Amino acid sequence: MKHFLEELGDLKQRLLEMGGLVESAIYRSIVAVVEKDADQAQQVLKNEARINQMEIEIDDLATRLLALQQPMATDLRFLTVAIKINNDLERMGDLAVNIVERALSLMQEPVIRPAIDIPQMAKLTESMVHKSLDAFVRSDVELARAVLLSDDAVDDLRDGIYEELIDFMQESSDQVRPGVNLMFVARNLERVADHATNIAEDVLFLVQGVEVRHHANLKP
Repeated sequence: MKHFLEELGDLKQRLLEMGGLVESAIYRSIVAVVEKDADQAQQVLKNEARINQMEIEIDDLATRLLALQQPMATDLRFLTVAIKINNDLERMGDLAVNIVERALSLMQEPVIRPAIDIPQMAKLTESMVHKSLDAFVRSDVELARAVLLSDDAVDDLRDGIYEELIDFMQESSDQVRPGVNLMFVARNLERVADHATNIAEDVLFLVQGVEVRHHANLKP
């Protein structure tokens, strides 16, 4: 039993390490967009392999513990949630790479306007990712619920960015390519926020055993 608990602790620590890499990738990808920083972009691409490797290692560990230990109750929920969070983190890493690819394209284009409201959207999205991981570490239900409630604000920012970019693109044909790239950046940020929301939902399931997908049962 002691060995099993140690392995659960190791699994949690690996998830947090992977989460740190993903948070860094998201932050660096936005710096690459806003500041046209090629070095930050290359760092995200360099770290992608490490994130992918950790995803495989974590999945293997969690699956092995499920198969060999046949856990019950809370431990079973933890392993189930760990597998899901692992997948969400890997997808966030992929989305950071997608943003970097747009950043590299934007580096060759004229600036429409200092990144529209993308920095604000990125700040809120990064906060959601950080809070969702903190909620997992602390088993903090209120923090998890706060992440869920932030999702609509991210969607609203995305819609506002789309509208503003469409206006710019209609004004001048030379703004179409950078405008489309920035729309994809906003779309990828919104998807990162969706994955942070998934993690928050998993935390609520882990701690309370309640299903809150689609924001059901948000109230205590």
